[in-house]
Amino acid sequence: MVDAFVKSKIRDDKVTLFIKGSCPYCRNAVALLQKFNFLPGHLEVVDITGMEDVQDYFQRTTGQRTVPRVFIGRTCIGGFSDLQNLYQQLPGMLQKMGALQ
Repeated sequence: MVDAFVKSKIRDDKVTLFIKGSCPYCRNAVALLQKFNFLPGHLEVVDITGMEDVQDYFQRTTGQRTVPRVFIGRTCIGGFSDLQNLYQQLPGMLQKMGALQ
């Protein structure tokens, strides 16, 4: 059931962040991505506060249970520091996947 929930949120043509509202790294990741002009529906922020089973699922599937978990398309790129490291490449990646206006 958890895997179906997570898989229902990620798509090839969008960026999905799994966050917790109280997490400063999550807020920073959202702020970084909001600098881009996404097409409607191509950036989704999913708050998993209190959903330990989702974090357990991420531990099994990505090797990390920390948040944010950032998916570009169907690929988990990691957390906030990984997103920061890709910042210069993001415009091209997002344009290529058809997520930007």
